[in-house]
Amino acid sequence: MPKKKGEYDPWNANPVTSAEEPAVDHDAETGEILDGTHAGDDITSSANTIAVAQLRAFIERIEHEEAEKETICDGIKEIYAEAKGSGFDPKTLRRIIKLRKMDDTTRHEAETMLQLYMDALGMDGGTIV
Repeated sequence: MPKKKGEYDPWNANPVTSAEEPAVDHDAETGEILDGTHAGDDITSSANTIAVAQLRAFIERIEHEEAEKETICDGIKEIYAEAKGSGFDPKTLRRIIKLRKMDDTTRHEAETMLQLYMDALGMDGGTIV
């Protein structure tokens, strides 16, 4: 005799979902359907594959940029060494580059504050270049 929807089947722990279709048993821990397949494996596997591919792509892009950054830093070091060999002070060059990155107002404020602090400490009363 067919079971009615929602009726308890003593031979199957899951309720019957329809009279024509018996309930499907799942392993509570693994989600395995008793016929040997896993519920949701295809979706989960696809999502994991996409996430892993994205993660790998991000990591590889960062590594590529880090390698380029290292190459650029090595080039800058070589320029400073060349300038030093020509008699220029690398510390002063770095300071000038830092000042050139600032806009005029910010640079003027920084120079004014430096001069104020130096005056307060009784250091060189001349203008800071």
